[in-house]
Parts: sequence; structure tokens; C-alpha cells
Amino acid sequence: MLWYTARRLLQMVPVFLGATFLIYFLVFALPGDPIAALGGDRGLPEAVQEQIRERYNLDEPFFVQYVLYLKGILTLDFGVTFSGRDVLDVMKEALPITVRLAIMALVFEAVFGIAAGLIAGLRKGGIFDGSVLVLSLLVIAVPTFVIGFVLQFFVGVEWGLLPTTAGRDPTFRSLLMPAIVLGAVSLAYVLRLTRTSVAENMSADHVRTAYAKGLSRGRVINVHILRNSMIPVVTFLGADLGTLMGGAIVTEGIFNINGVGGTLFRAIGQGESATVVSLTTVLVLVYILANLLVDLLYAWLDPRIRYE
Repeated sequence: MLWYTARRLLQMVPVFLGATFLIYFLVFALPGDPIAALGGDRGLPEAVQEQIRERYNLDEPFFVQYVLYLKGILTLDFGVTFSGRDVLDVMKEALPITVRLAIMALVFEAVFGIAAGLIAGLRKGGIFDGSVLVLSLLVIAVPTFVIGFVLQFFVGVEWGLLPTTAGRDPTFRSLLMPAIVLGAVSLAYVLRLTRTSVAENMSADHVRTAYAKGLSRGRVINVHILRNSMIPVVTFLGADLGTLMGGAIVTEGIFNINGVGGTLFRAIGQGESATVVSLTTVLVLVYILANLLVDLLYAWLDPRIRYE
């Protein structure tokens, strides 16, 4: 297992380099000159612009800038914003909020999606199965911002059950509704994946053999059906953690959350390339580590899988 983990980490190095290079290139290729735009309509003197470009290494060729950026990552020096603030400080403020939000959304979609999918799969063709399939399709079809505004109006304004906004220092209660909105679409996919997997395993040979041996229904469901049905679901959940963090721009905007999504949106509008690249690089690392964790979970879910 240790050798496999080390090998997988080495395999992810070129993935990380390729992803960061592509991100840096795309940000580098964005139209416009953010340095010239700092002065507004009046503009900045040419000498001041040159000083700023030299400070941020913008006067260097692209590949030199990229190498300097990689060197900064290794030393945890992500640069500074145009306002003079350390990008690492910006990340320390934004990341914990979005991580909390994404984990809450992930737990919400995993618990309720797997539970509803299991019941639907065990009762395939029944009323519950048909109802959750229709509802899940409806959730997938409705845009996230619509779900957000509807819940915000009814749950927050009309019924007063949860806060309508989270603010700069969000609590668990204020993040609960944004987490539900953020995880709603993914919950629908988890439900459908679980339902399909469970329904397929219900008719598998090993399940019929387990019943023939006299095992209880609960043990058969927990060990032989649910556990073997979790591989596609865990794969989706592992990849979805990064998706939730990167896709929180709309949700954070609706609920006024000062997380990664809002910070990225403002940084793109202001041409803060250092902030954009640094936050996106963190999201890439989340994807890579989440996929490594998923690979390691496969052996636990399916004893037939072994890492030599």
C-alpha cells in the first residue's frame, strides 16, 4: 500500500505541472493590461507601470514567469496582490470558509443521496423509486441560482428558519442553507448512481449465494449490496469535492459568503493574476489528493482489489 501510494504521488507530479502550466498560460493570455487599468481613466505614469511590472516579474518572458511561480509555490510564496496584500493571507481567509462549505455540502449529498438511492434501488419500480427519480431529474434541470433564491425566500424570509446571508464570519447555521443549495445537484447524481448500482447488485450471483447461505437481509444489504455499489459513488464524491469548491461562485454570491468563489470572481475582474492562479492551483491540489484518497478506498470497498 505504501509503495502504491508513493507511486501514485509521483504519477501526479506531471499532472500537477501540466495543470498549473495550463492555468498560468490561460491567465497570462487574458486580454487587457491590468497594470494600465490600475490608474483608472487617468492612467498611471509609464515609469510607475514599469516599476509595478518589474515588481511582479511581468517584464520577464512567459516561461521565466512560470518558473518563478513554481519556485514561489515550493517556498509557499504566492506573491502579493496589486493592493500590496500577501496572496497567502487572502487564501487563509477565503479557503477555510469554502472548505467548510464544500465539506458540509459533500456530507449532505453523501448521506441523503446514498440513503435515498439505497431505498430506491431496493424497491426498484415502486412509488418511492419513481418519485425520487422524478425529483432528482427536476433538481438537475433547475439552475443552482434558482434553487438558491427559492430556498432563500421561503426558508429564510417567509419561514425564518435559517439566515438568508452568511456574512464575513459565517457560522454552521448560516452555512447550512448554502451547503444544501451547493450540494443539491450533486445529491441528485449520487442518488441516481446509488440506485442504479444497488439495483444491479440485487440480482448478482454473490447476493443470491449469500441469501442461499442463510445470511440475514440486513447483512446482505450492508456487506454484499451496499459496499459493492459504492465504488462509482465514491469515485463521483471524490471528484465532486474539487467541483464543489470551484463551483461555489454562484452560491457564495447569493448568500454573501467571502470564500474562494467570491475572491476568484473579484480577482478575475481586477486582473489579479497572482490570486487567480494561486487559488486555482489549490483547487487542482484538492482534485489530485481527493482522487488519491478514492483510489485507496477502492481496496476497502472491494476486497478483490489489491495494490501490489
